[in-house]
Amino acid sequence: MRIGDAAAAAGTTPRALRFYEQRGLLPPPARTASGQRRYGPEEVARVRVIRELLALGLTVEDVARKAHRLALLAEDPPRGCPSTGDREPETFTPVVQQRLAALDAEIRRLTGLRDSLARHARTRGAGEPTPGQEADGAA
Repeated sequence: MRIGDAAAAAGTTPRALRFYEQRGLLPPPARTASGQRRYGPEEVARVRVIRELLALGLTVEDVARKAHRLALLAEDPPRGCPSTGDREPETFTPVVQQRLAALDAEIRRLTGLRDSLARHARTRGAGEPTPGQEADGAA
């Protein structure tokens, strides 16, 4: 199928497919004689996995670090990542743990910022902005 059909089947856009290809998440697809990209069901399944991982909060860089394992997650049912040789099974676990730590740090930062702003509002006597103040940016 052509890029527009594959994008629609995966719930995304042709631009996203080209972006995933450029960033190494999606291998370069086969091409027709006229040079148009050609996708099959495996690529569509892989794009769905990519979109799911991104929707869960992983970044493009996170997913790119394990792009060579995405085909396993795209299988129905998804397979785990088997070990390679004498090494431990290669999984997304370290990537997920790093993303969780980053999200936890950001939550702590934002919570502290919110608490500081709330304290400032209480000590300065500032109340909730009125609808007019919110719309025009007045303090």
